[in-house]
Amino acid sequence: MPWGTSASNTLKINKITIISFFTLCRNTTISFHNFVELIPVFKIYLYLCRIDYSLNNIITMKKRHYGMLSLALTSCLAVHAENKNQNTDKPNVIFIYADDLGYGDLECYGAKNVQTPNVNRLASEGIRFINAHATAATSTPSRYSMLTGEYAWRKPGTDVAAGNAGMIIRPEQYTMADMFKSSGYATGAFGKWHLGLGDKTAQQDWNAPLSASLGDLGFDYSYIMAATADRVPCVFIENGQVANYDPSAPIEVSYIKNFPGEPTGKDNPELLYNLKPSHGHDMSIVNGISRIGYMKGGGKALWKDENIADSITAHAVDFIKQHKDEPFFMYFATNDVHVPRFPHDRFRGRNPMGLRGDAIAQFDWTVGQLMETLDQLGLTENTLIILSSDNGPVVDDGYKDKAEELLNGHTPSGPWRGNKYSAFEGGTAVPVIVRWPQKIKKTGDSDVLMSQIDWLASLGALINARLPKGSAPDSYGRLGNLIGTDKTDRPWIVEQSMNHTLSVRTKDWKYIEPNDDPTTFMKAEKIETGNLNVPQLYEMEKVSEQENVAEKYPEKVFELQTILRQVRNKRIKM
Repeated sequence: MPWGTSASNTLKINKITIISFFTLCRNTTISFHNFVELIPVFKIYLYLCRIDYSLNNIITMKKRHYGMLSLALTSCLAVHAENKNQNTDKPNVIFIYADDLGYGDLECYGAKNVQTPNVNRLASEGIRFINAHATAATSTPSRYSMLTGEYAWRKPGTDVAAGNAGMIIRPEQYTMADMFKSSGYATGAFGKWHLGLGDKTAQQDWNAPLSASLGDLGFDYSYIMAATADRVPCVFIENGQVANYDPSAPIEVSYIKNFPGEPTGKDNPELLYNLKPSHGHDMSIVNGISRIGYMKGGGKALWKDENIADSITAHAVDFIKQHKDEPFFMYFATNDVHVPRFPHDRFRGRNPMGLRGDAIAQFDWTVGQLMETLDQLGLTENTLIILSSDNGPVVDDGYKDKAEELLNGHTPSGPWRGNKYSAFEGGTAVPVIVRWPQKIKKTGDSDVLMSQIDWLASLGALINARLPKGSAPDSYGRLGNLIGTDKTDRPWIVEQSMNHTLSVRTKDWKYIEPNDDPTTFMKAEKIETGNLNVPQLYEMEKVSEQENVAEKYPEKVFELQTILRQVRNKRIKM
């Protein structure tokens, strides 16, 4: 016991020590557990400095003693912070997944008529990939493949999902979130989900906790949209139940028939004060916009489209702040730039391309908010950000937002032929930007051939995760491609169009398998599908996919057909 103290005084001294400690550290974030750990260290420091430890002297402590006390506490805090930083070697991982954002929709990818300064900054501080691909040309299969490491075409029921679809990724499957969670990460999902909720399709009780949700797939926290903004139910789901649930307006959902007395876009166009449909999208009305599917109720829980970006971003920022002292994985899937495009008033009406341009600007803002939060918390250096899109772009996808009329030279798919839904490259060629300041020192462009199917295994290698046998069967560890240390191309990638037509892409060639779907052009969306009943082979050095050279190079057709057959049969390894 220090000089001049009794047992009773020691208890009082400890109390004063704690009060002093909290006074000095009130602006410093520190857990109670770590605070308690520092008290003995602080007391030893006082002992060694020969400070009189009597209660009377502490109460009457002169300025010089208080200065020594402050120095002691500051030193302890510094040591604690240094040790903590030394022990935090796992990077945070944020995956920003845009919706229907095309290769040519970002300024740093050559976009016209829209500015994306935050994404530009991300690209300038990392790697901009110019030959990267989603696994599918539509949302649900692309997301399924990326999160499970399994091609969606291997599993029935992975086409574009309704808002009342049951859980497509089953709880027994191993996901990217499971991988991070089992490796000590806090995990969170925000924004568009579109992979089903509940155990069975159309059997959900939206007025109670859902029987199956993202907590069963490895996510500690989730704040999501069940499907897309143009599909009911138009409410956020937080940790498996409707956020801001309004018991006075119980929710019912159907994709078969309307509920008695409920207005629809088809029968009540006068109620569509925000957006009107161009084709389809004429069922239940929420927020002056008609949707796909029927719902009633919701009350205060119903979203306002103009606030969707703000809401998911605010929840994501809170998640980062709550977990700033531990490694975290965030799946941040924006609604932008999917239809209906109705951004916040801060953006609406500001871009010469109309609502679609406004939505791109709003997407850039959300990226900026996440980056700013990382900067403020000192997390930028050791946070890996991957920014991409689930598939290629679509201009008119069901609403009269003048997106097509106002392009004014802007080409959403960049140099590629086709768009969302298509077997051509525009369906799956997407922007990919990766930034990790601590490890990626050589910034710039990379033309390495890359597929999102490999991101689960690659990130697993990053965090030294142990994957269960049989999980992520189509995902290969290509971490070096992601962080720029390996410029070796993936030998081949497989792409899926809307009607399940598969393509094989190598660095120099693209093969599209024949199919009997007679639809070569989607009239409403004005999109080439890439469907033909004969094999197609294109020289990708020419990019445009205009000349089918299958008859000219039969041996190359056979080679790529063989790869596709062996991938289908799981008889090929890289």
